[in-house]
Amino acid sequence: MAKISKRFSTLLATVEDRVYEPVEALNLVKQNATAKFDETIEAHARLGIDPKYTDQQLRTTVTLPAGTGQTVRVAVIARGEKVAEAKSAGADLAGDEELVENIAKGEMGFDLLIATPDMMPKVAKLGRVLGPRGLMPNPKAGTVTTDLTAAIKEFKAGKLEFRADRSGIVHVRFGKASFSTEALLGNLKTLQETIDRNKPSGAKGRYWKSLYVTSTMGPAVAVDVAMLQDLKQGA
Repeated sequence: MAKISKRFSTLLATVEDRVYEPVEALNLVKQNATAKFDETIEAHARLGIDPKYTDQQLRTTVTLPAGTGQTVRVAVIARGEKVAEAKSAGADLAGDEELVENIAKGEMGFDLLIATPDMMPKVAKLGRVLGPRGLMPNPKAGTVTTDLTAAIKEFKAGKLEFRADRSGIVHVRFGKASFSTEALLGNLKTLQETIDRNKPSGAKGRYWKSLYVTSTMGPAVAVDVAMLQDLKQGA
């Protein structure tokens, strides 16, 4: 078992063993983000789903109103004029077969991959490289599209793709410790609404098992999901 640092033990002592009202939870996470850099704030939602069944899978996107506070490096696989369109829209990397070959060799200098539908047969061959990293383009996630300009701008502005892992847990970064509590709450509320709106048809029993928020170097804080669901945006 890894040894807990004195700093982390001190922070852990500030978190009670209970669920917190959303604003209270976010204030506590911000207070405990004491590292020398601007820590990322993350949400971890355990859902009552078993993703090994196709009707219990969750994969979608969310557009966070306050953005993520992070620079997203976008790569685009396209051909012809679409490569120029991607570059002019702000793609960090754009290309055709050559880019596919570079990715196959392990060159992964990007956080998000978008592809045009005509290039998907080529991209499909990258499944072993992209799949484990969650980077395979997918129409449901808005990462297989002909409208490259709109897609690139949305993802650069704070649109995020997320999915439930094999345990039915969703992990999403939704801001930085430097964000105001109001901005973080707006992002968290939008995330909660998106998860509820995309509830898989095969989900049985209690959908939300737990929701925790945490910072990169801080302890996790449990959030009262019912209170979050009852909040109105802008409240």
